[in-house]
Amino acid sequence: MIQKIKPFLWFDTQAEEAAKFYCSIFKDSKVLNVERYPEGAPGGMGGAVMIVNFQLEGIQFVALNGGPMFKFTEAVSFSISTETQEETDYFWNQLTSGGGQESQCAWLKDKFGLSWQVVPTVLSKLLADPDKRKAQRVMQAMLQMKKIDIAALERAAS
Repeated sequence: MIQKIKPFLWFDTQAEEAAKFYCSIFKDSKVLNVERYPEGAPGGMGGAVMIVNFQLEGIQFVALNGGPMFKFTEAVSFSISTETQEETDYFWNQLTSGGGQESQCAWLKDKFGLSWQVVPTVLSKLLADPDKRKAQRVMQAMLQMKKIDIAALERAAS
């Protein structure tokens, strides 16, 4: 089946490096193909990697080496749902490795500047609790965190 919508990521020159980095983190992931700029392309790009098609957890992505004109912003991010603290820690540590940056409330930037959210599924459940005071305590606890601490959220809920 053809995936009608694919995230398309613009890199300066790191598309292949980024695709390999992401594929090393996520299961069921692989580089699908690499396309190169044709010989004689402007800016001396002939033969350089132009597009990398890759797959993460069954979702196809396209990465382009398009030059330095555009940068990633927090306006677009990828959210990873996790079930355990161990899984949360794994994705957080992998994505911040090599120069990534922690941010607030489950957000981070990887070493390429792409924003991610590592969100335990329990957070949504606790925030949707019918006891509004409980949900508010969870929200206040979450607002103090960078990486989400599931046990701290559960303590705030009790």
